[in-house]
Amino acid sequence: MTHDSLPPVPSAPVSPAPVYGSAVTKVEPFGVDHIPDNERHGKPSSQFFVWFAAGLNFPIILLGFSAARFGLSFPAAVTAIVIGAALGSLLMAVMSRMGVRLGVPQQIQARGPLGFYGNFLPVAYINVFAGIGWASVTVILGGKAFAGLTHLPFWLCAGLLTLVELVVAVYGYNMINYLQKVLTYVLTPLFVLITVVAVVRGGSVFHADAHAPGYIGSTGGLVTLGGWFLSFLVAWAPFASDYSRYLPDTPEVVRRTAWYTGLGNFVTICWLGILGVVVGGSATSSDSITALHQIAGPFAVPALLAVGLSALAQNFLNVYGGAISVQTLKVPVTRAQAVTGICVLAYALSLWGESGTEAKFKVFLNLTAYFIAPFAAVLLLDYYLGGRSDARRIPELYDRSRVLGWGFVAWTGGVAASVPFWQSDLYTGPFAAAHPGAGDLSMFVAAGAGAVLYLLTYRLTSLWVKDTAGPHHSSAEPDPSRAVASHTH
Repeated sequence: MTHDSLPPVPSAPVSPAPVYGSAVTKVEPFGVDHIPDNERHGKPSSQFFVWFAAGLNFPIILLGFSAARFGLSFPAAVTAIVIGAALGSLLMAVMSRMGVRLGVPQQIQARGPLGFYGNFLPVAYINVFAGIGWASVTVILGGKAFAGLTHLPFWLCAGLLTLVELVVAVYGYNMINYLQKVLTYVLTPLFVLITVVAVVRGGSVFHADAHAPGYIGSTGGLVTLGGWFLSFLVAWAPFASDYSRYLPDTPEVVRRTAWYTGLGNFVTICWLGILGVVVGGSATSSDSITALHQIAGPFAVPALLAVGLSALAQNFLNVYGGAISVQTLKVPVTRAQAVTGICVLAYALSLWGESGTEAKFKVFLNLTAYFIAPFAAVLLLDYYLGGRSDARRIPELYDRSRVLGWGFVAWTGGVAASVPFWQSDLYTGPFAAAHPGAGDLSMFVAAGAGAVLYLLTYRLTSLWVKDTAGPHHSSAEPDPSRAVASHTH
């Protein structure tokens, strides 16, 4: 059956929903609900601004800053960044298509292959944990930048940033889309200025250095550095559909959404990653923000302003996506309460993690990627091979009788297969310890193993389905998460 001939998505019995439309100052009434046709709005180009602004962020510079530590040459570092960014942007492009087609968050889509309750563990770790962790990392960097700019204490600057993020995430989808576009226009000239200053004041095309403190060979360094940039976008993958699910479901919109999403991610990841290589190659300090301050010289004020404001562009998405994940877990809280909880935890973590930010960030980046890579592989295969693109199957995503699916086995198997390959300050697997020159292969092994397990099991009957009183459990027992008017989700 073709895309155009699919029947309309059946509506579950819900209370009358308020009209949301494109109102920026109205609190979003939807949580993990399927977005009905009458609420579909916006243009595919909105996805460019959402992800371009999110990519204009200091953590990406921080990753590029590490190239010199690996002893990579400048051309090798640029090659690693471009490859990692291209693969990650392709993943994001494809997953954003799924949001347009299905009209539900990415986390809800995962209920398809993993099961209603089988989805709880990966969402709890990957999305809630990741949302809080990424939010805290970004608050640390933004708070440090504003503290350096204003000479106010870090705790106050971090608190004010968190408060702004909380308010915007409570208002939700439309306000986030609007502010990401505004921040794109504000941040772009600031980062252009930083780039020009960095190149003029300290830019150099450096050579490979076998005596660098983190040298693991040219191949290992290239694989690991490129993997970090891929990991950065893989970490966004569980949220890709969250910002495209309101767009009208037409073939043209689906296609253009993918292009805009991929382009928005690729341009900023490459740009700021290479900028980080330039800063790191000429830095005299091991602290990335201090190094940026030094190389910016008389332009330190706009540089720190850019870093501080960019924390907002990324954390709007972190906090909002994390709140949707809490709702996916059926925790009985409103979206506003979930947003508040995430912000409080992220702020508390930022106070703990203020020192040693770079090391903690890289440990966190690795651990999230190891778990998200097989999750993304299972979702993609289920969408294209498992028939999940059929809109008639959306009610299955809200069917509690589908307790556990074989996708859960594929996901856990993928994670388990990657453990011997882990390279982290927290834990290094036996293969990684024996062959450090191979680079960090964990994420690729996890995705590959998860894909193989999915292909071996996806035609089997569901692993665990509860007996129900009637044949149409999903529609006979309305899911509270779809009760739009109550605002409980």
